Amino acid sequence: MYINSNHIKKAEQFFSLHHSEKILVLPNIWEPLGALLLEQLGYKAVATASASMSYTNAVADGENIPLNNLLQQLKTITNSVAIPVSVDFEKGYAENNSRLEENIRYLIEVGAVGINIEDTNKHTNELLSIEVQCEKIKHIKYAAQKLGTPFFVNARTDVYIHGENFSADEKLAETIKRGKAYKDAGADCFYPIVMRDEQHIKTTVEELKMPVNILALSGIPPLKRLNEIGVARVSLGPGFLKIAIKAMKNLATKLQNLEGLNEIVENEITSDYLKELVAKQIQK
Repeated sequence: MYINSNHIKKAEQFFSLHHSEKILVLPNIWEPLGALLLEQLGYKAVATASASMSYTNAVADGENIPLNNLLQQLKTITNSVAIPVSVDFEKGYAENNSRLEENIRYLIEVGAVGINIEDTNKHTNELLSIEVQCEKIKHIKYAAQKLGTPFFVNARTDVYIHGENFSADEKLAETIKRGKAYKDAGADCFYPIVMRDEQHIKTTVEELKMPVNILALSGIPPLKRLNEIGVARVSLGPGFLKIAIKAMKNLATKLQNLEGLNEIVENEITSDYLKELVAKQIQK
Protein backbone atom coordinates (compact mmCIF):
# COMPACT_ATOMS: atom_id res chain seq x y z
CA MET A 1 0.00 0.00 0.00
CA TYR A 2 1.33 3.44 -0.94
CA ILE A 3 1.03 6.08 1.79
CA ASN A 4 1.20 9.58 0.34
CA SER A 5 2.98 12.47 1.98
CA ASN A 6 -0.28 14.31 2.62
CA HIS A 7 -1.55 11.48 4.83
CA ILE A 8 1.70 11.46 6.79
CA LYS A 9 1.51 15.24 7.20
CA LYS A 10 -2.02 15.00 8.61
CA ALA A 11 -0.93 12.25 10.99
CA GLU A 12 1.93 14.41 12.23
CA GLN A 13 -0.44 17.35 12.65
CA PHE A 14 -2.74 15.19 14.76
CA PHE A 15 0.13 14.21 17.03
CA SER A 16 1.17 17.84 17.49
CA LEU A 17 -2.35 18.89 18.49
CA HIS A 18 -1.96 16.77 21.65
CA HIS A 19 1.20 18.60 22.68
CA SER A 20 -0.05 22.16 22.67
CA GLU A 21 -0.54 24.60 25.52
CA LYS A 22 -4.24 24.70 24.63
CA ILE A 23 -6.49 21.72 25.26
CA LEU A 24 -7.71 19.95 22.11
CA VAL A 25 -11.50 19.92 22.04
CA LEU A 26 -12.02 17.07 19.61
CA PRO A 27 -15.57 17.02 18.26
CA ASN A 28 -17.08 13.67 17.34
CA ILE A 29 -19.01 13.38 14.09
CA TRP A 30 -20.63 10.57 12.13
CA GLU A 31 -20.91 11.84 8.55
CA PRO A 32 -19.13 14.16 6.09
CA LEU A 33 -21.37 17.22 6.44
CA GLY A 34 -20.61 17.55 10.15
CA ALA A 35 -16.91 17.20 9.44
CA LEU A 36 -17.14 19.90 6.76
CA LEU A 37 -18.97 22.24 9.13
CA LEU A 38 -16.37 21.86 11.86
CA GLU A 39 -13.52 22.28 9.40
CA GLN A 40 -15.11 25.53 8.19
CA LEU A 41 -15.40 26.74 11.79
CA GLY A 42 -11.67 26.27 12.23
CA TYR A 43 -11.38 22.96 14.04
CA LYS A 44 -7.99 21.37 13.40
CA ALA A 45 -9.19 17.76 13.56
CA VAL A 46 -12.32 15.65 13.99
CA ALA A 47 -13.04 12.16 15.24
CA THR A 48 -15.87 9.69 14.88
CA ALA A 49 -17.84 8.38 17.85
CA SER A 50 -18.81 4.72 17.67
CA ALA A 51 -22.12 5.47 19.41
CA SER A 52 -23.04 8.16 16.90
CA MET A 53 -22.02 6.00 13.94
CA SER A 54 -24.06 3.11 15.32
CA TYR A 55 -27.22 4.98 16.28
CA THR A 56 -27.41 6.80 12.95
CA ASN A 57 -27.31 3.36 11.33
CA ALA A 58 -30.12 2.21 13.64
CA VAL A 59 -28.00 -0.37 15.44
CA ALA A 60 -26.70 -0.65 18.99
CA ASP A 61 -23.19 0.50 19.83
CA GLY A 62 -20.65 -2.31 20.06
CA GLU A 63 -19.18 -3.24 16.66
CA ASN A 64 -22.61 -3.89 15.16
CA ILE A 65 -21.87 -2.00 11.95
CA PRO A 66 -20.21 -4.45 9.52
CA LEU A 67 -16.56 -3.52 9.13
CA ASN A 68 -16.84 -3.01 5.36
CA ASN A 69 -19.75 -0.61 5.88
CA LEU A 70 -17.83 1.26 8.54
CA LEU A 71 -14.80 1.59 6.29
CA GLN A 72 -16.95 2.97 3.48
CA GLN A 73 -18.46 5.56 5.80
CA LEU A 74 -15.04 6.52 7.11
CA LYS A 75 -13.73 6.99 3.60
CA THR A 76 -16.51 9.43 2.74
CA ILE A 77 -15.59 11.44 5.85
CA THR A 78 -11.82 11.48 5.34
CA ASN A 79 -12.23 12.34 1.65
CA SER A 80 -14.46 15.30 2.51
CA VAL A 81 -12.03 17.28 4.67
CA ALA A 82 -8.39 18.33 4.66
CA ILE A 83 -8.02 18.01 8.44
CA PRO A 84 -7.00 14.81 10.29
CA VAL A 85 -9.71 12.27 11.15
CA SER A 86 -9.41 9.83 14.04
CA VAL A 87 -11.65 6.79 14.41
CA ASP A 88 -13.38 5.33 17.43
CA PHE A 89 -12.57 1.71 16.59
CA GLU A 90 -14.10 0.20 19.74
CA LYS A 91 -12.32 -3.09 20.50
CA GLY A 92 -10.65 -3.44 17.12
CA TYR A 93 -13.12 -5.59 15.16
CA ALA A 94 -10.70 -8.48 15.57
CA GLU A 95 -10.51 -11.82 17.36
CA ASN A 96 -6.72 -11.94 17.17
CA ASN A 97 -3.81 -9.58 16.72
CA SER A 98 -3.10 -10.68 13.17
CA ARG A 99 -6.59 -9.56 12.13
CA LEU A 100 -6.16 -6.38 14.18
CA GLU A 101 -3.05 -5.48 12.17
CA GLU A 102 -4.99 -6.10 8.96
CA ASN A 103 -7.79 -3.84 10.17
CA ILE A 104 -5.34 -1.06 10.99
CA ARG A 105 -4.06 -1.23 7.43
CA TYR A 106 -7.65 -0.85 6.21
CA LEU A 107 -8.15 2.21 8.42
CA ILE A 108 -4.99 3.85 7.16
CA GLU A 109 -5.99 3.01 3.59
CA VAL A 110 -9.27 4.93 3.99
CA GLY A 111 -7.43 7.91 5.46
CA ALA A 112 -7.62 7.60 9.25
CA VAL A 113 -4.68 8.97 11.24
CA GLY A 114 -5.48 7.37 14.59
CA ILE A 115 -7.90 5.40 16.72
CA ASN A 116 -9.46 4.89 20.11
CA ILE A 117 -9.02 1.30 21.27
CA GLU A 118 -10.88 -0.12 24.30
CA ASP A 119 -9.69 -2.60 26.94
CA THR A 120 -12.99 -4.42 27.48
CA ASN A 121 -13.48 -8.01 26.32
CA LYS A 122 -16.21 -7.96 23.68
CA HIS A 123 -17.62 -11.33 24.73
CA THR A 124 -17.45 -11.19 28.54
CA ASN A 125 -17.84 -7.43 29.00
CA GLU A 126 -15.00 -7.54 31.52
CA LEU A 127 -11.65 -5.76 31.46
CA LEU A 128 -8.94 -7.42 29.42
CA SER A 129 -5.71 -8.13 31.23
CA ILE A 130 -3.08 -5.43 30.99
CA GLU A 131 -0.79 -7.84 29.12
CA VAL A 132 -3.40 -8.64 26.47
CA GLN A 133 -4.22 -4.97 25.87
CA CYS A 134 -0.55 -4.02 25.67
CA GLU A 135 -0.04 -6.62 22.96
CA LYS A 136 -2.93 -5.12 21.00
CA ILE A 137 -1.37 -1.66 21.23
CA LYS A 138 2.00 -3.00 20.08
CA HIS A 139 0.43 -4.69 17.08
CA ILE A 140 -1.43 -1.51 16.12
CA LYS A 141 1.76 0.52 16.19
CA TYR A 142 3.65 -2.19 14.32
CA ALA A 143 1.04 -2.31 11.54
CA ALA A 144 1.41 1.43 10.98
CA GLN A 145 5.18 1.27 11.22
CA LYS A 146 5.29 -1.29 8.44
CA LEU A 147 3.39 1.16 6.24
CA GLY A 148 5.78 3.98 7.09
CA THR A 149 3.25 6.32 8.68
CA PRO A 150 2.61 7.66 12.17
CA PHE A 151 -0.65 6.39 13.67
CA PHE A 152 -2.08 7.84 16.86
CA VAL A 153 -3.28 5.38 19.51
CA ASN A 154 -5.66 6.75 22.12
CA ALA A 155 -5.69 3.90 24.64
CA ARG A 156 -9.03 3.83 26.41
CA THR A 157 -9.48 2.13 29.76
CA ASP A 158 -12.90 1.13 31.06
CA VAL A 159 -11.91 0.83 34.74
CA TYR A 160 -14.45 3.47 35.76
CA ILE A 161 -17.16 1.59 33.86
CA HIS A 162 -16.42 -1.93 35.08
CA GLY A 163 -14.90 -1.18 38.46
CA GLU A 164 -18.03 -1.91 40.48
CA ASN A 165 -16.02 -3.86 43.03
CA PHE A 166 -13.29 -1.22 43.32
CA SER A 167 -13.21 1.62 45.79
CA ALA A 168 -12.55 5.08 44.40
CA ASP A 169 -8.88 4.83 45.35
CA GLU A 170 -8.60 1.37 43.80
CA LYS A 171 -10.13 2.62 40.55
CA LEU A 172 -7.59 5.41 40.38
CA ALA A 173 -4.68 3.07 41.18
CA GLU A 174 -5.75 0.53 38.54
CA THR A 175 -6.26 3.30 36.00
CA ILE A 176 -2.79 4.71 36.54
CA LYS A 177 -1.30 1.22 36.43
CA ARG A 178 -2.92 0.60 33.08
CA GLY A 179 -1.99 4.02 31.78
CA LYS A 180 1.70 3.47 32.50
CA ALA A 181 1.63 0.05 30.89
CA TYR A 182 -0.20 1.28 27.80
CA LYS A 183 2.26 4.16 27.48
CA ASP A 184 5.18 1.72 27.62
CA ALA A 185 3.45 -0.39 24.95
CA GLY A 186 3.35 2.60 22.59
CA ALA A 187 0.09 4.43 23.32
CA ASP A 188 0.18 8.12 22.45
CA CYS A 189 -2.71 9.24 24.64
CA PHE A 190 -4.61 7.72 27.58
CA TYR A 191 -8.40 7.81 27.84
CA PRO A 192 -9.86 6.95 31.27
CA ILE A 193 -13.43 7.16 30.03
CA VAL A 194 -16.10 8.46 32.46
CA MET A 195 -13.49 9.66 34.95
CA ARG A 196 -15.07 12.79 36.45
CA ASP A 197 -13.34 13.68 39.70
CA GLU A 198 -10.96 16.62 39.33
CA GLN A 199 -8.37 15.24 41.73
CA HIS A 200 -8.38 11.88 39.96
CA ILE A 201 -7.92 13.62 36.61
CA LYS A 202 -5.11 15.78 37.98
CA THR A 203 -3.34 12.81 39.55
CA THR A 204 -3.61 10.81 36.33
CA VAL A 205 -2.08 13.63 34.29
CA GLU A 206 0.74 14.11 36.81
CA GLU A 207 1.53 10.41 37.16
CA LEU A 208 1.47 9.45 33.49
CA LYS A 209 3.22 12.45 31.95
CA MET A 210 1.51 11.81 28.63
CA PRO A 211 -1.54 13.27 26.87
CA VAL A 212 -4.76 12.43 28.72
CA ASN A 213 -8.22 12.44 27.11
CA ILE A 214 -11.36 13.18 29.14
CA LEU A 215 -14.94 12.61 27.99
CA ALA A 216 -17.37 15.54 28.20
CA LEU A 217 -19.83 14.41 30.88
CA SER A 218 -21.76 16.04 33.68
CA GLY A 219 -19.55 16.37 36.73
CA ILE A 220 -16.22 16.99 35.03
CA PRO A 221 -14.42 20.28 35.66
CA PRO A 222 -14.96 23.15 33.19
CA LEU A 223 -12.86 23.13 30.04
CA LYS A 224 -10.70 26.00 31.26
CA ARG A 225 -9.91 24.11 34.47
CA LEU A 226 -9.11 20.93 32.54
CA ASN A 227 -6.72 22.99 30.45
CA GLU A 228 -5.07 24.38 33.61
CA ILE A 229 -4.44 20.94 35.10
CA GLY A 230 -2.88 19.67 31.88
CA VAL A 231 -5.55 17.59 30.16
CA ALA A 232 -4.56 17.36 26.50
CA ARG A 233 -7.86 16.45 24.90
CA VAL A 234 -11.61 16.45 25.54
CA SER A 235 -13.90 14.26 23.46
CA LEU A 236 -17.62 14.86 23.04
CA GLY A 237 -18.64 11.26 22.38
CA PRO A 238 -22.22 11.26 21.03
CA GLY A 239 -22.76 14.77 22.42
CA PHE A 240 -23.32 16.47 19.06
CA LEU A 241 -25.71 13.73 17.95
CA LYS A 242 -27.76 14.21 21.13
CA ILE A 243 -27.91 17.95 20.49
CA ALA A 244 -29.07 17.38 16.91
CA ILE A 245 -31.73 14.85 17.93
CA LYS A 246 -32.94 17.13 20.73
CA ALA A 247 -33.45 19.97 18.24
CA MET A 248 -35.32 17.69 15.83
CA LYS A 249 -37.48 16.25 18.60
CA ASN A 250 -38.43 19.65 20.01
CA LEU A 251 -39.33 21.08 16.62
CA ALA A 252 -41.22 17.95 15.56
CA THR A 253 -43.31 18.20 18.73
CA LYS A 254 -44.14 21.84 17.99
CA LEU A 255 -45.15 21.02 14.42
CA GLN A 256 -47.63 18.43 15.72
CA ASN A 257 -49.33 21.34 17.51
CA LEU A 258 -49.18 23.49 14.34
CA GLU A 259 -46.39 25.61 15.84
CA GLY A 260 -42.71 26.13 15.05
CA LEU A 261 -42.94 27.10 11.39
CA ASN A 262 -40.88 30.23 12.05
CA GLU A 263 -37.97 28.07 13.27
CA ILE A 264 -37.85 26.46 9.84
CA VAL A 265 -38.30 29.48 7.60
CA GLU A 266 -36.08 31.77 9.73
CA ASN A 267 -33.29 29.26 10.26
CA GLU A 268 -29.87 30.84 9.69
CA ILE A 269 -28.65 27.52 8.29
CA THR A 270 -29.99 27.94 4.78
CA SER A 271 -29.89 25.64 1.78
CA ASP A 272 -27.30 27.95 0.25
CA TYR A 273 -25.10 27.55 3.33
CA LEU A 274 -25.28 23.76 3.05
CA LYS A 275 -24.59 23.92 -0.68
CA GLU A 276 -21.51 26.03 0.06
CA LEU A 277 -20.16 23.44 2.49
CA VAL A 278 -20.64 20.63 0.00
CA ALA A 279 -19.21 22.70 -2.84
CA LYS A 280 -15.98 23.11 -0.89
CA GLN A 281 -15.78 19.33 -0.55
CA ILE A 282 -16.31 18.84 -4.29
CA GLN A 283 -13.48 21.26 -5.04
CA LYS A 284 -10.94 19.31 -2.93
